[in-house]
Amino acid sequence: MSSVLPQTTPAPAPAATLLCVDDEPNILSALRRLFRARGYRVLTAESGAEGLQVLEQEAVDLVISDMRMPEMDGARFLAQVRARRPDVLRLLLTGYSDIQSILDAINCGEIYRYITKPWDDNDIVLVVRHALERRALEQEKLRLEALTQHQNEELKALNQGLEAKVEERTRQLRALHEAAVAANEKLKQNFLTTIKILSSIAEQRGSNLAGLARKIADLARQIAQQMKAEPKEVQDVFVAALLHDIGKIGFSDELLATPLTLLHGEALGLYRKHPQRAEELLMPLPDLRGSAAILRAQLERFDGNGFPQGLSGFAIPLGARILSLAVDYYNLQEGGMVQRHLRADEAKSLILDAAGKRYDPSVVAAFRQVLDGAGPDDPAGGLELLSGELVPGMVLARDLISRDGLMLLAADHVLDARLIQQVQDFESKSQNRLPIWVKRSAP
Repeated sequence: MSSVLPQTTPAPAPAATLLCVDDEPNILSALRRLFRARGYRVLTAESGAEGLQVLEQEAVDLVISDMRMPEMDGARFLAQVRARRPDVLRLLLTGYSDIQSILDAINCGEIYRYITKPWDDNDIVLVVRHALERRALEQEKLRLEALTQHQNEELKALNQGLEAKVEERTRQLRALHEAAVAANEKLKQNFLTTIKILSSIAEQRGSNLAGLARKIADLARQIAQQMKAEPKEVQDVFVAALLHDIGKIGFSDELLATPLTLLHGEALGLYRKHPQRAEELLMPLPDLRGSAAILRAQLERFDGNGFPQGLSGFAIPLGARILSLAVDYYNLQEGGMVQRHLRADEAKSLILDAAGKRYDPSVVAAFRQVLDGAGPDDPAGGLELLSGELVPGMVLARDLISRDGLMLLAADHVLDARLIQQVQDFESKSQNRLPIWVKRSAP
């Protein structure tokens, strides 16, 4: 049987002494054979009075006493043991379903355990072993506490003459540390301020709106935080978002003002090179290399049809997967991607529809959670989810309807793993996202 105690726990001493008290000789003989065979020293007594005499003469670690004995029952005997030798462990052996007697033994004798007759050899041996292990641990704990107290007193005496010097040195170190922290914080703030200035300068050209890069950066940071990204990664994606257009610094005003869907030929080729140009501009600064790697991959697509390397899936840095979505969400609204300025809900819908194709589905899910916040998604109490967010046990809040008007599943249908897989397969084959609403109260 495996033990929950660490391997360094001291094992009970092989020569631990047990005192068995019972008015039946055959019971005593059985206990003597059982425990002697396992290396224990076994003493016996046929009455409580005799057991107390043995206890006065011998060093005993653990007592096993029968409950029903003439003159002095087990409860009274174990209470006497507790009063005379509180360090001795006490076990009660009973063949009767006498709850009151057992309670008396627990209350008066504070027994460790009670064991019913007939016992199982393995069980009683295990109980005794665990009891002795516990006793050894308690004794070791007391020894270590005493040793610790003694050592602490010695250290206190030694340190009395050093306290003043330590306190003075601590004050000096604290002052130096606070000065270093303040200087470092100022450097960080100046660095970030410089980045924001560069971002603002880049926004002075073309049709870029003042503050757009900051809005993109704030959204990217929120998505990264929603996805539990590391603080350094959150910072890198925030800086990359502020500088996402820095590679366009050499573009003509006409090219900057042209929506992406209208770019062709040489102009489109030049546009696709701006992430690499951004990386080249930032690479000389060691603190910006993480952001530079994000900028290089900002035009990559989750399905592998992006630029410049055609990376797909999780081969694309997380920061780049976040940045591409944040940039597109605002560019759709500001005319940077298509000629028409889309409403925020229209831009959101296009982003959701492109999950698994242009965008990482997990990033899309985090994006939706950031936009939706804690408010209700549906007056009826439903919550709109992506198919990849479904789990067995969820209940549909609305009928599941395809883009062609075909009802696939009725409202109140309980989803299981098979149905969820079918919904995901249907979306994959039709290349359309299904509007999936589930009940908030779903199990």
